[in-house]
Amino acid sequence: MTSVQPGRERVVTYEAVQNSREFRQLRRRFRRFAVPTVIGFLTWYFLYVALAAFFPDLMGTPVLGRINLGLCLGLGQFVSTFAVTAAYLRWSRVRLDPMVDRLRDRLEQGGLR
Repeated sequence: MTSVQPGRERVVTYEAVQNSREFRQLRRRFRRFAVPTVIGFLTWYFLYVALAAFFPDLMGTPVLGRINLGLCLGLGQFVSTFAVTAAYLRWSRVRLDPMVDRLRDRLEQGGLR
């Protein structure tokens, strides 16, 4: 990445950004959201697969007319995917974007070497 200031050129390397305190904080904050979310979502997904594979009678339990538990849980997979996406977008707008903006400003002003 190259950052140009009036009258002189300053080169900012990826390593400088990666080693900066701000970038490390940004990665930590992202991991604090991403790791538990991924673990929770994968647990929910594999629970659904396990129920379908090992308890087909349970999954075939009628809920409403011809709609069974398996179909409801399957649709719940789609709903939870969109819910996680919406939650991440909202969370990142408040928690990550301000940090990213500050880091970008520092880079553009030549504050990292």
